[in-house]
Amino acid sequence: MLNWENMFATRSSRMRASEIRELLKLLDRPDIISFAGGIPDPALFPDKEFKAAYADIFDSAAVGSALQYSVSEGYKPLREWLIGQLAALGIPCELDNVFIVSGSQQGLDYLGKLFLSPNDTALVTWPTYLGALQAFNAYEPSYDQLTPSGNRTPDSYRVQAAAAGGKVKFAYLSADFSNPTGETVDLAGREKVLALAEELDIALIEDAAYQSLRFDGDPIPPILALEIAKKGNINNTRTIYCGSFSKTLAPGLRVGFIVGNAPVIRKLVLMKQAADLHSSTINQMAIAHVAERGFDAQVAKIKSVYSHRRNVMLAALEKYMPAGISWTKPEGGMFIWITLPKGMDGAQLLAKSLETAKVAFVPGKAFFADGSGANTFRVSFSSSNDQMIEEGISRLGKLIASEIGG
Repeated sequence: MLNWENMFATRSSRMRASEIRELLKLLDRPDIISFAGGIPDPALFPDKEFKAAYADIFDSAAVGSALQYSVSEGYKPLREWLIGQLAALGIPCELDNVFIVSGSQQGLDYLGKLFLSPNDTALVTWPTYLGALQAFNAYEPSYDQLTPSGNRTPDSYRVQAAAAGGKVKFAYLSADFSNPTGETVDLAGREKVLALAEELDIALIEDAAYQSLRFDGDPIPPILALEIAKKGNINNTRTIYCGSFSKTLAPGLRVGFIVGNAPVIRKLVLMKQAADLHSSTINQMAIAHVAERGFDAQVAKIKSVYSHRRNVMLAALEKYMPAGISWTKPEGGMFIWITLPKGMDGAQLLAKSLETAKVAFVPGKAFFADGSGANTFRVSFSSSNDQMIEEGISRLGKLIASEIGG
C-alpha cells in the first residue's frame, strides 16, 4: 500500500479540517438548532437583483467578455466602484491598489504565502479567525499573541521570533466585530497596533469582512485610513486591507478584495496568475451590477434583521444563562463569544449538547493558535429566527447549569 504521508510536503501536516465546516453539516439536521455557522441568512440574499444582473449580462454585448479569460487584477468597473466606497472610509486609492480575489479567504492564503517562510512569526489575536489560522498554517509559521491593548513590547516579540528560528513578518487582526468574539478594537488600540507594526517594521493585515455590519455606536476609521492620514499616500503604508462581499451580497459568488500598497498588490497579482489566473469574471460583473444599483439598501436591510437577532440573543443569554457565565455584547457583526467557568470544556459541552439539548455551537479552542481557550465557545445569531434563538439558548442554559451543578 502506498504511504502517501511520506510523499506529502511537510506543510501538509499543518492542515486541519475546519471545525466550523464540519459543524455546518448539522444545518441539514432538522432536530438540531445550530448557532455554529457564521453564515448569512439566505432569505436575505438579493436574489432578484442577481437574477436581473445575470440576465442583463447575457442580453448584452458584454457576454463574450463575461465568459472569457480576464485580467488577474480583477474586473475594472468593480474595482472602480470599490475605490469610491473606500474613499468614503478615508482610504483614497487608485486602481493599482485594488485587487479582486476569490473570497477574502483566498486573499489570506496569498498573504500567508507572500510573507511567511517556515518558522517566521505571525502575530494574531487570542482568539482569532479560524480561517486565517488555516490559511497561514500551510506556510509553517510560529504564532505569537497580538494584544491591541499594547501590553507587549516589540523586543518581546523579536525574542520569541528569534527563538523560533525566524522573524516577525506581520500582524493580523479583525478590528470590527471580529470573528469569533464580535469585539471591536477601539481607536487607541488601532493606533497601538499600527505603532507596533512600525516599530517591528512588519506588514499589518486588517481583515474588514464585517465592517459594513455596524448596528450601534460610532464608526471607527479603518487602520489603513489612520495610516494614510499620517503618511499621506496609500503607497507609503504597510497596512493591507482585506474585504469581502460574502457577508453583504452573496458568499457563494466568492468575490473578495485586497487593498494596499501597489508593490504588494503587484506581487499578489503574480500569485493569482500562477494559481487560478483570475477570479470568475461573470461573478465579478454581477457583483458590480448589484452593488452599483443597491449596495446601501442591501446593507441596511441585513443590518436591521441582524441587529434585531443580536438583541434577541443577548436578552435570551441574560434570561437563561446561569451565574458564572459571561459573554460579549457586540456592536455589529454576526457573533457572540461565551466564556464558561474555568475547568469546563467547550468541546465536551458540545458533544453533550448535540446528544441531549440538540444545540450546536463552535468550541473556542479552535480559534486559539496556542490551543488554549477550552472554556469558551462561539454562537452566531445571523441565521436563526427569534423562536430558534429563544429555544436554543434556553436549552443551552439548562445544560450548562446542570454541568456546573454536576
